[in-house]
Amino acid sequence: MSTSQKRATASATPTLDVDRSDQAYRSWLKEAVRKVQADANRSADTHLLRFLLPEQWGIDLYLKDESTHPTGSLKHRLARSLFLYGLCNGWIRPDRPVIEASSGSTAVSEAYFAKLIGVPFIAVMPRTTSAEKCRLIEFHGGQCHFVDDSRTMYAESAALAARTGGHYMDQFTYAERATDWRGNNNIAQSIYQQLELERYPEPAWIVTTAGTGGTSATIARYVHYMQYDTRICVPDPENSCFFDGWVDDDPDCTSDCGSRIEGIGRPRMEPSFVPGAIDRMMKVPDAASVAAVRALEGAIGRKAGGSTGTGLWSALKIVAEMVAQGQRGSVVTLLCDPGDRYLDKYYSDTWLEEQGLDITPYATAIESLLDTGLWPAGE
Repeated sequence: MSTSQKRATASATPTLDVDRSDQAYRSWLKEAVRKVQADANRSADTHLLRFLLPEQWGIDLYLKDESTHPTGSLKHRLARSLFLYGLCNGWIRPDRPVIEASSGSTAVSEAYFAKLIGVPFIAVMPRTTSAEKCRLIEFHGGQCHFVDDSRTMYAESAALAARTGGHYMDQFTYAERATDWRGNNNIAQSIYQQLELERYPEPAWIVTTAGTGGTSATIARYVHYMQYDTRICVPDPENSCFFDGWVDDDPDCTSDCGSRIEGIGRPRMEPSFVPGAIDRMMKVPDAASVAAVRALEGAIGRKAGGSTGTGLWSALKIVAEMVAQGQRGSVVTLLCDPGDRYLDKYYSDTWLEEQGLDITPYATAIESLLDTGLWPAGE
């Protein structure tokens, strides 16, 4: 074929051009993103509270109070990030439901954002989820869809999305990638900014529990990115596989049942849990978590959820180690959500008895530490 014939053939071949733009959808998307970003713009930062320790120890303990978000928990940050991620990826569409697998707090926050942008929301949750969380989900316009086995939440959420034409948000996969861990007002950047005028502005340890793993990944990555010497500790409750999977370097590790500490601990190694980014893990008995959260109320006059107790127990253990080693510095943990969501659980002696939990030795251990600076042997 001659050069002129090739040119003629090429010019006769039609250009492939597919335009799927929809002006109505693009207008809706811009408005939805604006509303989600405006929510962040209206929100002040959360407080960094002091847990007073004896002055002579030279150690400062802080709790980042995430319960003051509009939806009352740490998960408000995550839900905002997930909605922006889903919207900008084109996954969340007008009039189609957003579906999430959640033990409660994430669902409360996602129901809030779904209502904000005008789409339906369905939470797939264990039947044991606290009644107050269910009430809050419905208050924000969401629906509760219960499963008897928490391990089936993932499959049921995906199936529900397929049946309804909705979007399965899948916090357990996308939590670690939806948040900008380099800064942009994430929780890690906020902590360091709030510590700037403290006597130990760079904490020795940040203690953060793991549900999706997204918060621990965000904080750890930020610490490494900013070249801080802070260490990251992740406490894990009973009936969760994160600790064993981390110790054994086993990404396929599983647990046979769900966690009693709502919001943290998982029966599988979640995709958003990043083991290599963290420095230390502790396995915390559920009774210790409850003892710690009750001790917190005595110390600062505030009730908090069980996950806060899990983190506080580990933070206090680290404080005891620092005292024993003559180290000075600061330790930060999180106040994840308010205790009024769990009055029928962690603040109920009847529930403790039903669960076979005795918090007495753990409460004694905390009292001993705060009185003497010593951590009882074996605890």
